Amino acid sequence: MSGSNFYRKVLQALNLQPELDDYEKIHDTIQKDVIFKGTNLWILVFAILVASVGLNMNSTAVIIGAMLISPLMGPIIGMGYSIATYNFELLRKAIKNFSFAVIASLIASTLYFTISPISTAHSELLARTSPTIYDVLIALFGGLAGIVAISSKQKGNVIPGVAIATALMPPLCTAGYGLATAQFNFFFGAFYLFTINTVFIALASMLISQMLRFPIRQPISEKQKKTVNRIITSVIIIVLFPSVYFGYLLVQKERFVSNATEFVRNVSFIGGNYLLKNEIDPDTRTIKLIYGGSGLTDKQQSDLKSRTETFSIQGAVIDIQQGLSFDEISSKNSEIENMRIEISHLNMMLRDKKAYIDSLTERPSIGKKLLGELQSLYPEITQCIYADASLFNDTLKEAKPLALVILKSGETELNSDEQKKITSWVRARLGTKSAKVMFE
Repeated sequence: MSGSNFYRKVLQALNLQPELDDYEKIHDTIQKDVIFKGTNLWILVFAILVASVGLNMNSTAVIIGAMLISPLMGPIIGMGYSIATYNFELLRKAIKNFSFAVIASLIASTLYFTISPISTAHSELLARTSPTIYDVLIALFGGLAGIVAISSKQKGNVIPGVAIATALMPPLCTAGYGLATAQFNFFFGAFYLFTINTVFIALASMLISQMLRFPIRQPISEKQKKTVNRIITSVIIIVLFPSVYFGYLLVQKERFVSNATEFVRNVSFIGGNYLLKNEIDPDTRTIKLIYGGSGLTDKQQSDLKSRTETFSIQGAVIDIQQGLSFDEISSKNSEIENMRIEISHLNMMLRDKKAYIDSLTERPSIGKKLLGELQSLYPEITQCIYADASLFNDTLKEAKPLALVILKSGETELNSDEQKKITSWVRARLGTKSAKVMFE
């Protein structure tokens, strides 16, 4: 196949004219989608509420549903088409209806987030606050696909896909969230993303409309054409420039994170010190490293920081911290052992105190127990007095505790042998030889 034949076949494959719908049908379709009334208006209201709830609950599926049912694409396509065909009446209608839709969406979403008890900024909300040049590309290519699909006889499922890709409704509702919570960084970030989508979908619509040579709807002079082109160019530059800058920052952050991750992997073990934890902050270009081990010397820290040049992160702040060293582990083990000894000593004291308290509780019943046991051996004993007493004399510096037992018999008196046996039994029973036993 010659080069010219191949080129001709490529052009035939890319040619849109064979599948192009009737110009009047395309015009009527775009004009109908521009106006918000009846069905379109109700769908817009429901899409606003669905998107707000989806963002509030951080539900991706619900947000996609809001994108699918949102009719916001109509006026935007209409603006691009009307500029390409110089149909300024349709342009005014498109701008009027688009402005109404934007204001209504902002009011509805702001009211929703004002009354909603959930005000946490989830990932789906945060994702709409930092637009970049990549969002410009998405809007541009999505808009190209959208206007090509509208112009074709075979619409297919392109329009729903474009609605999902360009995501017009979520950033608008996120802007409402920013107003409701007075977080104006959310409002401006999300509204800028919405502006990017609007401008570049309209631009794509205008370019394809001109490429397909849609009929001019209103005569216009060359001077007016130049004025229109200057306005379009100015709007594109104003909207595009910040996204390029933000895109550059995003690329720099991603590159820093990638290089910093490789750097951290390379310094995970240094001279007996192992990396316990690391934190990479691309916004401040800071890397926090927490080590465990014997502790990094000043030279080791200096060598570590000098490696940043190898990984193209020179200028990054390296924050080195010591987590748990071996000396600290040994010291803590010693402290733990001392605490164990102290706890054991306290447990012994508690046991002694408990035994003493138990003995005090049982004291009042000792006399009764002694009487019962003695009466089974010596029925003539009728009374028993028991008391804890103290012995004092000239030879003792301190009082000597002793148990005092007084036994009283009835009419039959106990002889001396019986008294000796009872005394020995009582002392054995009480477990003390110092017990004083008296008989009446």
